[in-house]
Amino acid sequence: QVQLVESGGGSVQAGGSLRLSCVASVATNSNDLLAWFRQAPGKEREGVAAIYTGRSVGGSDEYYADSVKGRFTISRDKAKNTVYLQMNDLKPEDTAMYYCASGRGRWYLARNYNYWGQGTQVTVSS
Repeated sequence: QVQLVESGGGSVQAGGSLRLSCVASVATNSNDLLAWFRQAPGKEREGVAAIYTGRSVGGSDEYYADSVKGRFTISRDKAKNTVYLQMNDLKPEDTAMYYCASGRGRWYLARNYNYWGQGTQVTVSS
C-alpha cells in the first residue's frame, strides 16, 4: 500500500509559477511511474507529466503532455520518496485539481495507476 500526499497548490496570476510536491509513504519500485494528473470541473482527468527511474543506474525517463511541454518540469528525490512538479508560465487553462499517482504502463492512462493522492488545487487567474 502506497500513500501519496500532495502539497503546494494555490492561486496565482497568469505567468506565475508554482511547485507541487508529492510524498510517498514508501519507496516505489524503479519500474513504477510517478505521475501528475489534473482534472478541471466537467472534464476528464488528464495526464500532465510522469517520471520513473530507468533500469540503468542514474537513468530516468520523463513524459509530458503537449500542453505543458516547455513550461512544466517533473523531478524526483529518491532519498525523500518525493516527486515534484515545477510549473512555470501558468495559464488560466492550467486551473484544475492536481493529483499525484503511482502505477505502471502507459503513463498517460489514469487506469494504469493504482495509488492516488487526495489532490491539491491550482487556480490561475487572467
